[in-house]
Amino acid sequence: MEQFRRLLQAAVEHGASDIHLKAGSPPLLRIARELRAVETPVFTEDQLRQLVGEILPAHSRERFERDHEADFSWHAGDIGRFRVNIFHQRGALALAMRHVKTRIPTFEELGLPAGTLKAIAAARSGIVLLAGAAGSGKSTTLAALVEHINQTARKHIITLEDPIEYLFEDKQSVIEQREIGLDTASFEAALRHIIRQDPDVIMIGEMRDAASFMAGLNAADTGHVVLTTLHANSAPQAVDRILDFFPSRERETVRRQLGVTLNAILCQRLVAARRGGVLPAVEILRANGTVRKLFEDGQLERLASAIESGGDDSMQTFNQALYKLVKNGQITEQEALARSTNPQQLSMNLSGIFLDESRKIMASS
Repeated sequence: MEQFRRLLQAAVEHGASDIHLKAGSPPLLRIARELRAVETPVFTEDQLRQLVGEILPAHSRERFERDHEADFSWHAGDIGRFRVNIFHQRGALALAMRHVKTRIPTFEELGLPAGTLKAIAAARSGIVLLAGAAGSGKSTTLAALVEHINQTARKHIITLEDPIEYLFEDKQSVIEQREIGLDTASFEAALRHIIRQDPDVIMIGEMRDAASFMAGLNAADTGHVVLTTLHANSAPQAVDRILDFFPSRERETVRRQLGVTLNAILCQRLVAARRGGVLPAVEILRANGTVRKLFEDGQLERLASAIESGGDDSMQTFNQALYKLVKNGQITEQEALARSTNPQQLSMNLSGIFLDESRKIMASS
């Protein structure tokens, strides 16, 4: 256990986001998105089993024995807090751990468009979806949204998480954090009763299925703010993923209800900054009149064009976000082109050429 604690201490001191352990191989730290091996004695299978026995909480043991994997949060004393996933590979134990920073960064510190996020956080109702690939910083942005509300408004906030990643302290708001498996049996069970707990803001760690999304949709429909995350590579794709949760006969109803209750979709990617570290490039969809009409009419294929032409409502595409980061000197042109889904268009933009096709498309509707 002492060897393990020294490894965690080194990870925190070197700014590692993740730690990977498996028997017979050197531990790996992810630092600035790159995996680096640690010069330390490798862990044996027996050592990992003993380690798991010490850190696995009682409420996760049954799940681990049944499913051969488990997610939980673990506090390593004065070293810090970690989100832990234990799993098997080739019949042997392995661990993936993420260091959870105790202080929640502000929008400005994260490099997010602060004015837009503050406006989104001030909404009285509606769904806010944070989309992106795994490791894109969705959970941190979600925590920053919750903390901003906590600091600026007198609200009752309830979070449902699996596991809890950031610990909040009551400031202007009152916050209750509920961990799946410890405080409630499941997302579905918690969402079934959550409206009776008088929340103003409901934070759901991740939308995973039709039942959880429908409960969140109904909560937003009755005047609550719902904040949640979803795995998707763009804002329009996030909408498609939501509709895919449901059988085809229900999708039109869900699409219309989502169009009424949606506040915003933020989809982010992390890009390498000139000065080291990473910055988020954020695609932003706001539910303005044009977007709501597209949902109502079932013209979701035009959402990308609505985002591109929605600058007056603080919307932006990934290319527009990357363009701003380049022009502000925060990232290189090469990095922007490498991270763009349409590098040819971005290259033209960076050369001063802009095609106004999106406005023509919107004007013809």
